[in-house]
Amino acid sequence: MNIMDFNVKKLAADAGTFLSRAVQFTEEKLGQAEKTELDAHLENLLSKAECTKIWTEKIMKQTEVLLQPNPNARIEEFVYEKLDRKAPSRLNNPELLGQYMIDAGTEFGPGTAYGNALIKCGETQKRIGTADRELIQTSALNFLTPLRNFIEGDYKTIAKERKLLQNKRLDLDAAKTRLKKAKAAEARNSQLNSARLEGDNIMIWAEEVTKSEQELRITQSEFDRQAEITRLLLEGISSTHAHHLRCLNDFVEAQMTYYAQCYQYMLDLQKQLGSFPSSYLCNNNQTSATPTPSILPNVIVCSAMASTSGLVITPPPANLNDIKEYNGSRKARVLYDYDAANSTELSLLADEVITVFSVVGMDSDWLMGERGNQKGKVPITYLELLN
Repeated sequence: MNIMDFNVKKLAADAGTFLSRAVQFTEEKLGQAEKTELDAHLENLLSKAECTKIWTEKIMKQTEVLLQPNPNARIEEFVYEKLDRKAPSRLNNPELLGQYMIDAGTEFGPGTAYGNALIKCGETQKRIGTADRELIQTSALNFLTPLRNFIEGDYKTIAKERKLLQNKRLDLDAAKTRLKKAKAAEARNSQLNSARLEGDNIMIWAEEVTKSEQELRITQSEFDRQAEITRLLLEGISSTHAHHLRCLNDFVEAQMTYYAQCYQYMLDLQKQLGSFPSSYLCNNNQTSATPTPSILPNVIVCSAMASTSGLVITPPPANLNDIKEYNGSRKARVLYDYDAANSTELSLLADEVITVFSVVGMDSDWLMGERGNQKGKVPITYLELLN
């Protein structure tokens, strides 16, 4: 029973306090009550904290968009994080593109020019995907996590204490209003010149004034104490800025590492693709009938690159013109498609094997090719000699 009485009294007191704050707040908004203003230093600290919170949220959200452009993936990661479970591992966009390229290159044939190039591009894309994954992990740990900790931790504490300060300020102003009204009522009664009952009223209002003054001292003390607590918390924003600056440096370093890795990967890939025979241009524009002699040494490079992709091919002689010295015919693998420019030439398909032999008096850049009953001139640079 006593416990119930205590709870009822506490509930009534809380309700009275809430009602008093609501009345004070409403009268302030209507301009019917005075409002205690915070000192300028505290107001500046509150403004700085609010500004820090707003921009930290914007930077954090946009960084998440930068690191993970897919909104569905971000939502999924958020859900798994809230469930305290690890999100399933999936290929990111560069890794997925790289895998497609490798699969396509394998399907087309690692020994073909296009297939070999696709495989090399795919491997580079997968390396970029791995670097991208490392950037996300590093940035999340060293940059996003501290920002999120501020929003969900420090600033929540500041907001809680700020709200408590607002309540203490409303209590203080309500006490000031009650004291003001009590003094006004006491003054009016003291001016009346009537009966003995009037003296009783003066005593009642005097007691009310004393009670209001005591309440004002208590609320003023509580307000000052809460203002000091809030001020100390808000002064920590400068330390937060210093900490976030260090985190920003870590984020920049992670990006520098990522872009440097990507640049190096692409530079290496460009060098590898650049070592392919320049007769790629002939593939794209097949009206050109005569390959340039300057690309002859590059056929050896292409053969070596094909071997590193898993296709074991015996490299041709150091000089393809050595076949001119060879008596009889040789087997050769066609490296690229070739459309015959006239009836004296033989059209070729990549990866097919034909028989080639030299003919006295023929141009040094050409051999005679034979496929079944078909014969015609074929460019040496489109061939890879086999044992």
